[in-house]
Amino acid sequence: MKKVYFLQTCDTCRRILKEINTDGFEQQEIKANNITTSQLAEMHALSGSYEALFNKRAKLYKSKDLKNQVLTETDYKQFLLDEYTFLKRPVFIFDDEIFIGNSKKVIAQLKEKIG
Repeated sequence: MKKVYFLQTCDTCRRILKEINTDGFEQQEIKANNITTSQLAEMHALSGSYEALFNKRAKLYKSKDLKNQVLTETDYKQFLLDEYTFLKRPVFIFDDEIFIGNSKKVIAQLKEKIG
């Protein structure tokens, strides 16, 4: 499977999508098409945790004061399903590997994998 979850209004997502060869990738814009429970379950199976998928830089994270709360995996899952901004993006799924976020290291690993 080749899929990318991204946010069209995110400059970083747009820049990365230009850098990466996305030929053959199914693209899902997460604001227009929210992630489903089954899609989130698939990402969780590949990443090993909901927290790994969770964007702790989201404005809502700060405004809801979530950093001062003890969140469980169930909490992270629910937040991810309720609000698209909580997904750390972009998320690339390539075959049976997942690449989460926009760090230079993650993008370099993705580029190496795609070739």
